[in-house]
Amino acid sequence: MKTKAIVISGNGTNCEMEMAYACELGGFDQVDIVHISELLYGEKKLNDYHFLNLPGGFLDGDDLGSAKANANRIKHAVINNTGELLFDHFLQFIQQGGLILGVCNGFQLMVKLGLLPGFDQEYTVQRATLTFNDSGRFEDRWVYLKINEASPCVFTRGIEKIYLPVRHGEGKFVVENEGVLKKLHSHAQIVMRYTRTDYKEATGDYPFNPNGSVDAIAGVCDESGRMFGMMPHPEGYLHYSNHPRWTRERLPEEGAGVSIFRNAARYVRHTLL
Repeated sequence: MKTKAIVISGNGTNCEMEMAYACELGGFDQVDIVHISELLYGEKKLNDYHFLNLPGGFLDGDDLGSAKANANRIKHAVINNTGELLFDHFLQFIQQGGLILGVCNGFQLMVKLGLLPGFDQEYTVQRATLTFNDSGRFEDRWVYLKINEASPCVFTRGIEKIYLPVRHGEGKFVVENEGVLKKLHSHAQIVMRYTRTDYKEATGDYPFNPNGSVDAIAGVCDESGRMFGMMPHPEGYLHYSNHPRWTRERLPEEGAGVSIFRNAARYVRHTLL
């Protein structure tokens, strides 16, 4: 049986090609880039896949806040006059054990849909958001990330640290209240945090923390570890030549971002097939 990944495109996404290639490098047997309209018309179905990718971009131009318009669309859109909501298909996909990765705009989408942090398997209530960077500008730089090895996250198993690019204007992770932050910590759902160059202590200092996220949070998962959202772009580092210092440092040919997708493929192969 094939391992199958779906990458959603449309309405302003612009990283779908890189994300699909990352899935291929990670070991998925079949990778399809699917426009959201194909889901809405019933031409493609989420339950035909094991791994759902929500790539970065500028959904609806971010005119109502990053990914907010698309979150509303997904929550209320009816599939081809069937009476079935597209969002219900998302929830069914989760219930069937599928993996979801949201990167940058995809992370913003997951948070605004309520899929993350998903406390107690409650995937319909928004508990956090991602808002304007403290710098007041679009940040395009590389960041140092320490992985929480106690996290249940499927995607970061065996990874202690990682260096990846960020490209966003609204990447500041904030929570509804202190209770949400405490629960994220107690359930080890904070997967990765911004650090200085030594990958040790999390930092709020700019530019190492490029957006001012609370507790230097760069990515979170749900309690199952199967849904993961992150602001840095793993699909932006698939080959050593993607690295900003590739002409000055000796680097492995494979970029560190591939490991995120390889973990997803390994999980699907060992758990869902």
